[in-house]
Amino acid sequence: MAARPAGYPARPDRAVVRDALGVGVAVGLSGFAFGVTSAGSGLGLLQTCALSLLVFTGASQFALVGALAAGGNPFAAAAGAFFLGVRNAFYGLRLSQVLALPRALRPLAAQWVIDETTAVTLAQPDRRAARIGFTVTGLSLYLLWNLTTLLGALGAKAIGDTGAWGLDAAGPAVFLALLAPMLRTATERAVAALAVLLGLGLLPVLPAGVPVLVAALAAPAALFVKGRGRGEDGTAAQAPAPAAPEEDR
Repeated sequence: MAARPAGYPARPDRAVVRDALGVGVAVGLSGFAFGVTSAGSGLGLLQTCALSLLVFTGASQFALVGALAAGGNPFAAAAGAFFLGVRNAFYGLRLSQVLALPRALRPLAAQWVIDETTAVTLAQPDRRAARIGFTVTGLSLYLLWNLTTLLGALGAKAIGDTGAWGLDAAGPAVFLALLAPMLRTATERAVAALAVLLGLGLLPVLPAGVPVLVAALAAPAALFVKGRGRGEDGTAAQAPAPAAPEEDR
């Protein structure tokens, strides 16, 4: 991480901890929705808890159980979850530079490289604050997510058919609520809209889980169109070189 400019105040540790806990608690509570959704899709209690303990990336977990609940092929469901989780590898490349953790801690820290820890870490002004933000967010979110996953799975078994209560929609609703604030640019909104159209449009004609994979093509398609638009604008913006004055000829 770049050094703080001269005179730039260090952020108090308690302010970093407060913000990190706020994120960890707010997002960690949505593990309850995952527990309910997973149990409703037919996964057992141990399977549900193992997903949260070992996978620990909400979007991939919801995608996996959602595809399974729709009767999708397990391999297609796993592939969709995998592609959603690939983004965490790119987060890790950036965070490795920012945090500069000892080699022995990196495999453990990798488990906590997700959207929320990345956002909190990169918002900090220096390495000390970044490490505190990453640790507090990761720890609080991991503990609470797994606890609420357990409670959600137990609750789903107690109430019976989750579809009758409308709880089968809890997972997608939580995922959309987390995604919506991240769509800040026109390109991001275009990618999201195209992905929705592809996913919903192909849902009746493709096996469950496959529309999610096809919807991933929305990102390169939107970027290709944007790149072509820039190229055309750039060509049009290039004015011809002015002619030399008569006296210089």
